[in-house]
Amino acid sequence: MTSKPDSTVPKEWIEIADRDLAFGKTSLKNNPRFLTQICFYFQQAAEKYLKAYIVAKKLPFKKVHSLPVLVNICRKKDASFSQLEHYAKFLTEFYFEERYPEFEAPSKLTYDIAQKAQAATQKIRAFVLNKLK
Repeated sequence: MTSKPDSTVPKEWIEIADRDLAFGKTSLKNNPRFLTQICFYFQQAAEKYLKAYIVAKKLPFKKVHSLPVLVNICRKKDASFSQLEHYAKFLTEFYFEERYPEFEAPSKLTYDIAQKAQAATQKIRAFVLNKLK
């Protein structure tokens, strides 16, 4: 395993997050019957955008999937991350719905909710990318 320069790691998190977001968007447009999985990818993208910021700013890295926890870590460096709390809370639900049967059935997901998940992820993306400029 080779060590990478610190500056490349956040970029890699962003690239992977962008692929997760693109997969979710394409799936929502072309095959919206898999809403649970699509929303899971939106949650995953948001998680990776936040982790990109955490890595870039050398904040404490935690292997967690709770977006509110990640937002709170980011807030230690920049209080304006509190603007993302609502989106983080909303998207975190989709991690659990996808991964554990007791959360999935019966699913209340609708196309409209999936569109809101996409929009929330895009807002987190834009916010994080702006902070990393």
